[in-house]
Amino acid sequence: MNAIMRRVVIGTAAVSMALSVAACGKAGSSSSNSSSSSSKSSSSNKSIGLLLPENATTRYEQFDKPLIEAKIKELCSDCSVEYANAAGSATTQAQQVSSMITKGVKVLIVDAFDSAAIKSSVQAAKDKGIKVVAYDRLAQGPVDAYVSYDNEKVGELQGQALLTALGSKAKPSSKIVMINGDDADPNAAQFKAGAHKALDGKVDIAYEQSGLWKDTVANQKVTAAITQLGAKNIAGVYSANDGMAGGIATALKGAGISGIPLTGQDAELAGVQRILAGTQSSTVYKAYKPEADTAATLAVDLLNGTSITSTVTTTLTSASGDKVPSSLLTPVSVTKANIKDTVVADKLYTVAQICTAEFAKYCTAAGIK
Repeated sequence: MNAIMRRVVIGTAAVSMALSVAACGKAGSSSSNSSSSSSKSSSSNKSIGLLLPENATTRYEQFDKPLIEAKIKELCSDCSVEYANAAGSATTQAQQVSSMITKGVKVLIVDAFDSAAIKSSVQAAKDKGIKVVAYDRLAQGPVDAYVSYDNEKVGELQGQALLTALGSKAKPSSKIVMINGDDADPNAAQFKAGAHKALDGKVDIAYEQSGLWKDTVANQKVTAAITQLGAKNIAGVYSANDGMAGGIATALKGAGISGIPLTGQDAELAGVQRILAGTQSSTVYKAYKPEADTAATLAVDLLNGTSITSTVTTTLTSASGDKVPSSLLTPVSVTKANIKDTVVADKLYTVAQICTAEFAKYCTAAGIK
């Protein structure tokens, strides 16, 4: 091979190798890898968002969050949970929904701080193909599933417990103070409706206000009621939950009022202790685990495209007119007589947690050991 021919062969080979290298570089470029990785990540993404409404009520951080996370992990070991608490702000919760959408969660469990205000956020999530499970409160908008307790039944149990505690003093002339929950919470309206069903015509609802779920606000409202009605004229107080009942109990003690019925709800530890001490007459126990487990089951089923018909029990229509497959659990009234058979038997609290030094003598009297 002469020199000229040798240069041509070498040059042709070099060009061929260069083209080959270029072609390999294109097939293995970072943009191609990124697209492939993104596609794989998207198809294997098992991220579930969990948004809870506030942290003034102890249940959310202490029970709901860890129980939901644990059940999701049990049902789906490779699922991840993105969590945020709105800390009592509808604006914050709307921002948190946007953040969850950006993160690419596939299912969103949301306990709406404001069921009406969150409607547009629910719609935004649905527009991105995200399934939405309403937890504890029925959010407005295109919700895929809802789990809670029968909230009107909760109110009926509260009202009936108040009447039972009043005994022979339950008369149409008996003046009752009624402190309802936050007007932005649809559950509060259902509690109220149930309580009125039990109380109307049997006692005199002489003073009624909403308490915004805050013990301080409830304290102020009851203090105003005492001023308006007179301490000696108040036969009992309906409180929509235990958190507010704490503020109410303080106001009653400050006014020298003792021995009158005071309701509650949520079976908070402080509420159970007040019942033992006699400064609160009842609460309503809505076992957290069944509700949390149901929410987690719905979320994982929706994530996997599995039917939820075996989990839901009914269909409810939200305030936005959306029909939502729902699971409603049964609440239980708790008084001093059945603390041992409810919150203690279910291991919601240990005897040691309830029967601290301050409450030991009350536990002994109630047979809680």
